[in-house]
Amino acid sequence: MNVATATPTATTLKELIESGWESKTVKQEIRDNFTRMLAGGEELFPGIVGYDDTVIPEINLALLAGHDMLFLGEKGQAKSRIMRMLTRFLDEWIPYIDHPDLPVHEAPTHPVTSLGKQLVHTLDPDEIKIAWWHRDHRYSERLSPGTKFADIIGEIDPAKLTGGVSMSAEEALSFGLIPRMHRGIFAMNELPELDDLVQVGLFNILEERDVQIRGYPIRFDLDIMILFSANPATYNRSGKVIPQLKDRIGTIVQTHYPTERDQGIDILRQEIGEDLGGEYPVQVPYFMFQLIEEITEQARRSKFIDQASGVSARFSLANFRTMIASARQRGILHNERPAVPRISDLGHLYSSSLGKLELDLMGTHQMSERQVLDAVVAKAVSVIFAEYVEKHGLGEIAEIFRSGVRVEVGDLLPSSQYAERLQSVPPAWDLAFEVNASENEAVRASCVEFVLAGLYSMDRISRAQRHGKIEYEI
Repeated sequence: MNVATATPTATTLKELIESGWESKTVKQEIRDNFTRMLAGGEELFPGIVGYDDTVIPEINLALLAGHDMLFLGEKGQAKSRIMRMLTRFLDEWIPYIDHPDLPVHEAPTHPVTSLGKQLVHTLDPDEIKIAWWHRDHRYSERLSPGTKFADIIGEIDPAKLTGGVSMSAEEALSFGLIPRMHRGIFAMNELPELDDLVQVGLFNILEERDVQIRGYPIRFDLDIMILFSANPATYNRSGKVIPQLKDRIGTIVQTHYPTERDQGIDILRQEIGEDLGGEYPVQVPYFMFQLIEEITEQARRSKFIDQASGVSARFSLANFRTMIASARQRGILHNERPAVPRISDLGHLYSSSLGKLELDLMGTHQMSERQVLDAVVAKAVSVIFAEYVEKHGLGEIAEIFRSGVRVEVGDLLPSSQYAERLQSVPPAWDLAFEVNASENEAVRASCVEFVLAGLYSMDRISRAQRHGKIEYEI
């Protein structure tokens, strides 16, 4: 989030008018700022990876068209992040009438409530106090399940009726989230889960831009951009979203998972940030980045996993953090700096993966989630190793096992032990160390495990596992 500049100095309507400020609608404001940034070649959506040729162009057109938007995609496709990011196209500060009884942030020259209009028509401009609203506070969102009409649109307040306010008066209303975001952006997540009655209220707001609560003759025009998110499997299901509401959404933006492995790795690097440093730093070989992302890719292709539910980018990130934690624990125990992740660290992915994969009950054939994950990880190792075999000829290393050589590996074994156990066959491992060139023992140990796991995936060597330790042999 950018650091806010100083609040503008105008404190009365008179000062505001003299400053030359002009009132704009939210969508005009967004369009003007977006146009300026686009023309200036500024980065429009920093941190959003893999959408340059697909999603972002659709959003750009929607902003220029002044449309409300629906972000349609599976979990973990940055829908919420993009929606929250749209506040960057708002003016940094906007003025509003500073009065304790006003339920919304009224535009000083174009109020929509009866009290706001009364203040502007009866008081001198230098008597009307002005305050300023920062763009970071002009966004609100709500998750659909459990949301009631009163939550986001409003309700008649019994306490106010008891106090003598007429039921037909605007003052009798208790406003929900959407009216309170007048002159801002409101987002509704998981739209298909929204109650039909609330959907009816929403399409009236989208079409007429007014609020009508329980049929009472109280209404005022809203200035708001409304955003939605939904999963395709539920949004396209008949009866989940009423046709009138679908018809009133200006633009549908279809999101997707990264189309290339490198894009997923870029997201990992971005999200992990500075977490690889510190007192016990971690150095990650590129092939371990590739493995974590390939595990996610294989999960997205697996016939055992319900693809309608999707496999989130958070799956990759959680697994990556678990792998880093395992490597860091080894670094702490053996004072290895930096610690380097190995294949054996992937044995801890159950904790970060189970529960994030929804099994396809028709295709699993009684397989447990652990068994599905094991199959996915094994396939990922096989795919990545095959690419390195083609590049480095690593298959030749299998020949060192012809005389019964055994190599024990494990996530808690110090890296120095790997070097000791391979002293008898150093020439054969030179190819392996070309994978991630380094004289560092920890990096070389990671390379050793990668090659061993890859050879096992190709049925070139055998493996025995016991109490967290793995032994490879002919």
